[in-house]
Amino acid sequence: MPQFQQPACWRLEAGGQVMDVDTAVKDGILGGGAVISGLLDSKDGTLGTDKKHDLKEMIEEMDSAAEADDVPIVFICPISMEPMVDPVTLCTGQTYERVNILRWFSTGRLTCPTTMQDLWDDTVTPNRTLHQLIHAWFSQRYLRMMKRSEDVEGRARELVQCLKKVKGEARVQTLKELHKIVAAHPSVEKPVIDSGVLGILSSLLGPFTSHAVGSEVIAVLVNLSLDSEAMTDLMQPAKISLVVDMLNEGTTKTKRKCARLIEVLMGAESFRFEIVSSLSLLVGLLRMVKDKRDPDGVSAGLSLLKTICSHDQIRSSIVSIRAVAQLVERLPDLSPNSLESALQILDDLAAIPDGRSALKDCPQTIPNTVRPLMKVSEACTRHALSILWAVCKLAPEEFVSLAVEAGLATRLLLVIQSDCPPELKKQASDLLKLCSLNYTATLFISKCKLTRTMQ
Repeated sequence: MPQFQQPACWRLEAGGQVMDVDTAVKDGILGGGAVISGLLDSKDGTLGTDKKHDLKEMIEEMDSAAEADDVPIVFICPISMEPMVDPVTLCTGQTYERVNILRWFSTGRLTCPTTMQDLWDDTVTPNRTLHQLIHAWFSQRYLRMMKRSEDVEGRARELVQCLKKVKGEARVQTLKELHKIVAAHPSVEKPVIDSGVLGILSSLLGPFTSHAVGSEVIAVLVNLSLDSEAMTDLMQPAKISLVVDMLNEGTTKTKRKCARLIEVLMGAESFRFEIVSSLSLLVGLLRMVKDKRDPDGVSAGLSLLKTICSHDQIRSSIVSIRAVAQLVERLPDLSPNSLESALQILDDLAAIPDGRSALKDCPQTIPNTVRPLMKVSEACTRHALSILWAVCKLAPEEFVSLAVEAGLATRLLLVIQSDCPPELKKQASDLLKLCSLNYTATLFISKCKLTRTMQ
């Protein structure tokens, strides 16, 4: 029986051949030969133990940091399409990650996954040369990544210290650079926070802060984790007033960031609903929701409005600025996530008399609320049913026939026949009974446009 002979060389993606690690470094296959040579022991070409990093850990860290996108194809296991940590070679000359090929054999298949050749020998031979190449390649890039990370952290700390001194346009530019760093490098968040950046940023917000500075401060803040002390400080009336002004008058990006910051602050233990009860804030959010040119702004505005609406004390204020009619009119154009938020807001507003009256007075409430039933998500169906029940119960003579003409009865039957939770089916059944009161059985069936099977 022929015995496996370790190949004298390995063919790489570009067509070249690697005889050993030294050849790979000298020919520049791994790139940065001087760096890799420093990683290799000068006597036997293996990696020095004092500088050796765990290969699996390096791959995981680089993958999470999106630093491993250009891995040579020869380092990739053909089975998992992931970089190999323990490469082994079969008698066919094909190399795989050990755990993957053993799992392949465990299914009873004695073939080479790549060539589908029958194997005359199921021995797997450690491919030490390829392992050294993989380790050297990842080590070089890992050290480069760590060096770059250290440089970024140092620069971020410098910028934080600069903020204590610079003013005017220099302050704006410093904030912009700091924003770019914290947005692109999440790893700098802790060292930047430890350097006292939260207190410095909060001190820059106040009644005399320009919008140019304020918008950049908020851009940095929304990329950092705020502790309770920072959130309490940021909820001072003068600071919140500035944020609300920028939400109304800033660029679309600034408006989104202002909405996001306020929503974060609402999660603080020290939050008081008065902070978000100003009509200026609510009007600004509705403007964001109505702006069809900025879908992200619509989503951010609805998200914050939904959080605000969870506080009973503010619902009447939201209704007073004609939010119900404006939200109802936007329903047909919203994305699924935004539609769910809008319906939840309307459902919350339907819980108060003013909200129900506003829904009743809006001509598009019935058709625009019937449409998403059983078409988007269970949450949308639940909120839509609740809204429709509130309106139809308020004025059954006026709205039941409109609802049936809009196709409500058919949708309700779909809910009842679906795998929705029992409480939704019960609500749909009650609403269906309400819809049928003014019709004979034959007429109601015809209005529902039921198929023979559904009848």
